[in-house]
Amino acid sequence: MPLYEPDVPSRTIGVEEHFGTQAVLRGGARRMVEAEGFATTVAELLEVGAGRIEAMDRAGMDMQVLSLTAPGIEPLAPEEAVEAARAANEHLEATVRAWPERLAGLAALPMSAPEAAAEELERTIAEGFVGAVINGHSQGRYLDHPMFEPVLATAERLSVPFYLHPTPPPEPVISAHYAGEFPPEAAYRLAGAGWGWHHETGTHALRLILGGVFDRFPGLQIMLGHHGETIPLLLPRIERNLPQRVTGLARPVRAYLRENFFYTFGGWNWMSMFEAVRRLVGPDRILFSTDYPFGSMEEAHSFLGHIEVSGEERELIAHGNAERLLKIPAARNETAQPAPAPCNAAP
Repeated sequence: MPLYEPDVPSRTIGVEEHFGTQAVLRGGARRMVEAEGFATTVAELLEVGAGRIEAMDRAGMDMQVLSLTAPGIEPLAPEEAVEAARAANEHLEATVRAWPERLAGLAALPMSAPEAAAEELERTIAEGFVGAVINGHSQGRYLDHPMFEPVLATAERLSVPFYLHPTPPPEPVISAHYAGEFPPEAAYRLAGAGWGWHHETGTHALRLILGGVFDRFPGLQIMLGHHGETIPLLLPRIERNLPQRVTGLARPVRAYLRENFFYTFGGWNWMSMFEAVRRLVGPDRILFSTDYPFGSMEEAHSFLGHIEVSGEERELIAHGNAERLLKIPAARNETAQPAPAPCNAAP
């Protein structure tokens, strides 16, 4: 990092910040709970009260947008998924209600029951949630599958985004690609956060484009973490091999990446990744996030303060874009004066 002091924005909103429930941590996330060295992370996932706010204060973070930790609800069968999503969302709703100026929520959806997922999205948005999290595939089905169209249509109609979060690949993919002559823990991490998660999620995003999802739902917006899950770095190769004459789409692949996606830090505080996204979309579609508690809030804030952008661009990335996309009210300025009346207003 440069030796000069970081430029501190007026507000920071982290859009990929996680929480967990005992039910989720005993179920789909059990492998993480049992892994060596994750005891503190598990405790931090469960802490969404005063302890979470104190950690945010220490790091200088003004707001976290909370989402249920992976693998979330997506692996569950329909009836179980409906109950689990409702329970997780009610827990998050109560949490946000207790700290409305510091916390916001992305809903968990029972994607294996698409009609119920659409209803839960409608309900949670009416209750003040700002979008939803989709933890990758649902039992091997991706969002370009026709079964998910009720959920996509509802999100577009409500003008709320999805956060497309990584999850482990389907078991046949793990067996074929990630099982080898190396330690089981290495295989687990290779299939997960060390490699497989990000290619899985990047592939999912490209499937959305190639499947014509955005031609059918042009207003749909997707938040993609980890500086675009390597897509911006590989875009020249992708474009060369997927021109419109091959895809049959209404627009080039690049157009969808520029108009239907927002990109978050996701704990990847590396300039080479950030610059690839900035070249693709400029500052208007980049969102600050720290991936807490899997990533460091302090490290992410330091990175945000050192990226070589203008002060105005830093404010957009730190909070302005999130306020616009997620309809989060701007921070109240107690010293601000009332705006002058329009010149044609009655006295």
